Amino acid sequence: MLDASPSDTTTQTTLLEVNNIEVLYNHVILALKGVSLSVPKGGITALLGGNGAGKSTTLKAISNLIHSERGEVTKGTILYEGRNMVGLDPADLVKSGVVQVMEGRHCFEHLTVEENLLTGAYTRTDGRAAVAAELELVYEYFPRLKERRKSQAGYTSGGEQQMTAIGRALMSRPSMILLDEPSMGLAPQLVEQIFEIVARLNREQGVTFLLAEQNTNVALRYAHTGFIMENGRIVMEGTAEALRENPDVKEFYLGMSDKGRKSFRDVRSYRRRKRWLA
Repeated sequence: MLDASPSDTTTQTTLLEVNNIEVLYNHVILALKGVSLSVPKGGITALLGGNGAGKSTTLKAISNLIHSERGEVTKGTILYEGRNMVGLDPADLVKSGVVQVMEGRHCFEHLTVEENLLTGAYTRTDGRAAVAAELELVYEYFPRLKERRKSQAGYTSGGEQQMTAIGRALMSRPSMILLDEPSMGLAPQLVEQIFEIVARLNREQGVTFLLAEQNTNVALRYAHTGFIMENGRIVMEGTAEALRENPDVKEFYLGMSDKGRKSFRDVRSYRRRKRWLA
């Protein structure tokens, strides 16, 4: 299993920079409050936190899909390769190299697996041969999809649908993938398999990943850097190694302390006394 080294990304340039953004839903509900983060080019960055922390909202703000949910970035900037992306049409963003894989996979259930994959190439203009070559590359990383390529996506397993969603994103030849809750609803063995493939794509194809994930344990084993969110704010950041060894992260998010694994009741009590919320 790949255990990513944070030192690999220390000299890399910043691909994505989010500066002090705020997000409002329905012009009333403040969902993000001064969120700032950076994603190094060629790295895997984990955005961690519990349900409702603001992770998915952050990804949708970056991809500009938030407008479909009556959300709006009301403050701050989102820079991709130095260009402000706030308000950019999502299709233009895909052409720029940024693709989001939504939480819950969102495959076209009535289409086959292969037809789902090919929908990811709709913005490409480099011809059928290039698209066919990309499809074979996706099958190389996801051999299970090649076996199920003629099956309707709605009749495949949750793991196969997650692979289909990631493969569909790869068909656009992205520089960066925003991956939302890849472990949701999957068995631990499948979660490891998905993260192994993410690590391979990062290492072999140079794809940059920003992944939102509740499973802190597995995310910090594969990411290079991480940010922890709570209540619409970034409360902690650092290299994956540093976060894994941080006492607060170990005690609350990993359920561990110097005295060993803690019970759920102890962890829930600890939430009320975390130092960063004091």
